[in-house]
Amino acid sequence: MKVHEYQAKKIFHAFGIPVPRGIVTQSAEEAQGAARELGGELFAVKAQVHAGGRGKGGGVKLAKSVDEVRTAAEAMIGKPLVTHQTGPEGVIVRTVLVEQGCPFERQFYVGIVLDRAAEAPVVMVSQEGGVEIEKVAREKPAAIVKRHFDPRRGLADAAAAELAEQLGLSGAQAVQAGMIMQALARIYLERDCSLIEINPLVLSKQGEVVAIDAKINLDDNALFRHEELQAMRDRSEEDPREAEAADYGFSYVSLDGDIGCMVNGAGLAMATNDIITHAGGSPANFLDVGGAADPERVTNAFKLLLGDPRVKTVLVNIFGGIVKCDVIANGIVAALQSVPLTVPMVVRLEGTNVDDGRRILRESGHPLIEADDFADAARKAVAAARGELQPTKGGAA
Repeated sequence: MKVHEYQAKKIFHAFGIPVPRGIVTQSAEEAQGAARELGGELFAVKAQVHAGGRGKGGGVKLAKSVDEVRTAAEAMIGKPLVTHQTGPEGVIVRTVLVEQGCPFERQFYVGIVLDRAAEAPVVMVSQEGGVEIEKVAREKPAAIVKRHFDPRRGLADAAAAELAEQLGLSGAQAVQAGMIMQALARIYLERDCSLIEINPLVLSKQGEVVAIDAKINLDDNALFRHEELQAMRDRSEEDPREAEAADYGFSYVSLDGDIGCMVNGAGLAMATNDIITHAGGSPANFLDVGGAADPERVTNAFKLLLGDPRVKTVLVNIFGGIVKCDVIANGIVAALQSVPLTVPMVVRLEGTNVDDGRRILRESGHPLIEADDFADAARKAVAAARGELQPTKGGAA
């Protein structure tokens, strides 16, 4: 789950990380009033959307008066913001953060993610802050310094001091930067983050180290431990199908293709997407319905897939292990009694009681395309999406 910059900064502030004073607004009038309340001669007006690259897309503006703040907010609120992460359609800006401006001498990057290969979180810092860190990684990989740390102990004083030194800081400024990094590590661990970053962390003209941006992504699987973080969820920023899938308890990611996939098991779901692509098709989603493919879950999955106007065919790829194939087949038949099938559906069953499961589907009377194996399922799904293959009530094609 992603949170907005202003929400991340609220968490930063609670952990002692210096951030500019700011006020969240939903209209140009509110933004102008916020600038008056904040005071000063420089302001930052920042669109609050779950996407990077806001600056290049026009979602971050500096203003030198309260009237300029109003103008900047007026140009953002209610309008689409297009960045390299939003796609060409952009996302509608509903909220802007008005902050006191923070003139700076230098800017840095600091971030923490999980290094799966090392099985440990890693702090990354760079003197190349204020630009896309992916670009730095591609063009100047040596400019990024990494240090792993033990999640049971947090980021040690010596490691924080070394990282601050790598940023070219010394004295009190290095101490402040080190403390900020240690606070980030505590947030990452205590709030179950999957990513946390500041880009940029700046050295202000007053000699203070300040986080003028903030990004936090949270581990969805750990949200049950954090009711206060669940309340930060902004469903308007999420793909509607992904939000609906979360309500059903599915692991779902919307993709750009036209073959809707219903699979039990994350590994099998990824392999299904891969083999569809290999067969020349394009998956519309990643969908893991989990091990209990009962009628209710299958029905909800079909509603999700068939509600996507891009889907031209559905591929059901189920392995019957703990839940046997005949139980799964009965679940599919029950689901199809309440969810009208509007596109061809390819079904591949394998595992325990597979013969019984296939028989149940053949005798159901529903027009289905039966697949013999994994590769056959992918080929038939691609052909059906292209209109080259039609189902029969016997299940053969």
